[in-house]
Amino acid sequence: MTVGEHYLEDAKQEFRKMKAQAERAMAQVNEGQLFRQLDQESNSLAIIVKHLAGNMRSRWTDFLTSDGEKPDRQRDTEFELEPGDTKAALMERWEDGWRRVFAAIEPLGGEHLMHTVLIRGEPHTVLQAINRQLTHYSQHVGQILFLAKHLVGAKWVALSIPRGKSEEFNLMRGKKAR
Repeated sequence: MTVGEHYLEDAKQEFRKMKAQAERAMAQVNEGQLFRQLDQESNSLAIIVKHLAGNMRSRWTDFLTSDGEKPDRQRDTEFELEPGDTKAALMERWEDGWRRVFAAIEPLGGEHLMHTVLIRGEPHTVLQAINRQLTHYSQHVGQILFLAKHLVGAKWVALSIPRGKSEEFNLMRGKKAR
């Protein structure tokens, strides 16, 4: 495996982990909580999902051949709820966005990483464009986790090692507790 192939496999794995973590967090909230804003300047989980889905559609459609900011994208509307923005509709857009991510990355080989793609007219190598999206999505997935945990409160089910369970986790994995 080349370094480029290893990078692409790792990027795909990180995208999959982010998607799964966000979905596990959102599965813990009810529909009302999905649309709840903490304050006037905050985004709800629904808005974050809508924005990510819009970004994914724009960035990953025709990834190697067209600008990642599509002319039909209306970014500002991603931050506004519309009557058709139900949980089901938003999750359908979320799934469509992730399908586009993986459809664009799966066929790539290490030889593609230094090719140039455009995002808002700015040249990026494929490697830079992937890193840009990994960083962007991880920021928003962090927001999803924070909001979901806040909204669920004491009923929250940890997505990684539960608080106070590190030693137990290490022992289960056969590692010496520190």
